[in-house]
Amino acid sequence: MRHRGSIRTRTTVLASAVVALTFITGAVILVLSLQRSLTRSDDELAKARSHDLAAMAADGILPRVLTDSSENGVAQVVDASGHVLAASPNILGKGPISSFRPAGPTPVVRTVDNAPDDNERENYRVWALRATAAHGPVTVYVGNSLESVNEASRTLRRSLLLGVPVMLALLAFATWLVIGRALRPVEDIRAEVASISEKGLSRRVPVPDVDDEVSRLATTMNQMLARLESSSRQQRAFVADASHELQSPLAAFRAQLEVALADPSRPDLRAVMTDVLAESDQMERIVRDLLFLARADSSAEPREHEPLDLDDIVLQEAVRARALGTIALDTSDVSGAPVRGSRDELRRLVRNLVENATRHARTSVRLAVSTDESFSRLDVCDDGPGVPPDQRSRVFDRFHRVDPARSRDGGGTGLGLAIARAITERHGGSLDIADSETGAHFVLLLPTTEPARGADAHRST
Repeated sequence: MRHRGSIRTRTTVLASAVVALTFITGAVILVLSLQRSLTRSDDELAKARSHDLAAMAADGILPRVLTDSSENGVAQVVDASGHVLAASPNILGKGPISSFRPAGPTPVVRTVDNAPDDNERENYRVWALRATAAHGPVTVYVGNSLESVNEASRTLRRSLLLGVPVMLALLAFATWLVIGRALRPVEDIRAEVASISEKGLSRRVPVPDVDDEVSRLATTMNQMLARLESSSRQQRAFVADASHELQSPLAAFRAQLEVALADPSRPDLRAVMTDVLAESDQMERIVRDLLFLARADSSAEPREHEPLDLDDIVLQEAVRARALGTIALDTSDVSGAPVRGSRDELRRLVRNLVENATRHARTSVRLAVSTDESFSRLDVCDDGPGVPPDQRSRVFDRFHRVDPARSRDGGGTGLGLAIARAITERHGGSLDIADSETGAHFVLLLPTTEPARGADAHRST
């Protein structure tokens, strides 16, 4: 279920809820702490006063009126028969405020409800202490009104009930403003992205000056837009190049058929059919290569993964290339090199590299295969014109040709190296052009399936 509401609203509500819970917990702890503190303070004063009165009773100097009690307190000294010997002014002339007596010399505390207090009744927290006077044992009672502690607690609770909501409201408002300012660049990014169409991919979102998460988001968004722009540009160029490449054999079809129809009595009809078949073969190769690239773009890795020997594939393609052309192929540096992947795709990869080399070589092509603990390596070197340094980054683009004026009669579709790199990347390897004194030098690296073994004997055919 999709939740409604903005991040700003949800964050403000969540922050306010957390702070409210914190405030409530803190308020409860504060009230309890105040009550405990006031009670402890009153207890210490009451126990100290009870010891003083016990000492005065033992010395025989106990006055009848105990005037040193606190404003909200009570004090009383009662003998063993229940006769009041001394009392504070607020209970003077009253009977004993309590009948409990300590069992030992240690003072004990009790809560006395509905005890006299002038003309009123009061609840006290009373400490009782046994003492010995000149005429016998006595009990000293000293206590403080519970109402004073409760009143202080009520005052604090009223203050908190008024202050906490106000503070919470101010905090929620401040959070709303701060989050709004923090998310404003995000809204600007969203609005800008929403207004960008497929025809305006050159536009970029604003990047805040502060180096924070929003700034990094904007930078990442701009990088994504740059990739989309590049991909769209490449796609348009790819469609245009594909249309152009397919247009040429179709135009040749039409021209030859129109000539044949214009003069049906021409005796070279078989030659026309042969030419049309050759053009259709070229168009079929282009369509097949385009289909392979489309499938490679939609799949990250080959469906088949089996242990293979790269050297076997290279030697097989070398035999095939020798049978089709006049270029000399040197395979004396081909040694064992295990790889893992699709046999059909790796064969196509090697074939495209060999065909590219033989197409541009003047007299010879050298193939070398080696391996180490991590990669198997194929070097394809020719003695042709080579690839200019400024063209090396583009030579693997689809339909790219170093010499745009070069005729297609050489048999190339302009997709061979693009397919070779796509297959390499699907197998987790790399395909690049290395520096070379003469000709082009392609270097293929594919992951091995096992640690490097001792060098095999060089094989050649």
